[in-house]
Amino acid sequence: MLIGPEHIRRYEATDGEEGYYQGDLGATILILTTVGRKSGAERKNALIYQEVDGGYAVMASDGGAQAHPGWYFNLVADPEVKVQIKGDRFVARARVADSQERARIWPVLTKVWPNYEEYARKTDREMPIVVLERI
Repeated sequence: MLIGPEHIRRYEATDGEEGYYQGDLGATILILTTVGRKSGAERKNALIYQEVDGGYAVMASDGGAQAHPGWYFNLVADPEVKVQIKGDRFVARARVADSQERARIWPVLTKVWPNYEEYARKTDREMPIVVLERI
């Protein structure tokens, strides 16, 4: 499995030819770019996603850590983000799924990555589901 800076570099350089589908994860990956709420610098993350209702859903799981991941706080502070799916690069608006939407999307994401269930048991926080909508 390759997730992290090298994964992102190869994904971007090959328009997702390398890194879009992670066979060892059994999941599809997008690149999310947020603006650091403190630094103002672009921050990139490779995230498992699923297309849902014309948008793209990602889980702010951070492996079940007790705090939300940094990228989540960045997009809450500035919901205009950049997304790359394969060679398609676009600007999107990020929003946190409400409780009804979250209940509907949760099984979609856990089907592709069952470890989300384990992550949820490891933490006291509710892991937000973020929907990215193309602008």
